[in-house]
Amino acid sequence: MNGPANSEPSGIPSGMQEEYDDEVLDARRARWSASGTGALLALAGLAAAALRLSGSAPVLVPAAYALGAAVCALAAVLGSRGRTRRALWLLIAGVMVMALGDQFD
Repeated sequence: MNGPANSEPSGIPSGMQEEYDDEVLDARRARWSASGTGALLALAGLAAAALRLSGSAPVLVPAAYALGAAVCALAAVLGSRGRTRRALWLLIAGVMVMALGDQFD
């Protein structure tokens, strides 16, 4: 052993290492949340579009649901790549487009 027993192998003090680990954990949690929520909303939008397409709703209704689902799927992709702020705004926009389709119904 070349150094003292309590030396850090990475050269980062233990207090800063814990803060860094917490930030990494928070970023990972945000990525998983954004990608999971985007995928779930995209599936819900596609299911709603399929149900409305088979019914007697105007064509604009399933198109709005499908467009909202596509925006949410894009948000899921961006969230998985770490662009969580953009993913959040795209999720909001996608849900608003799906809500607009619901208003047309």
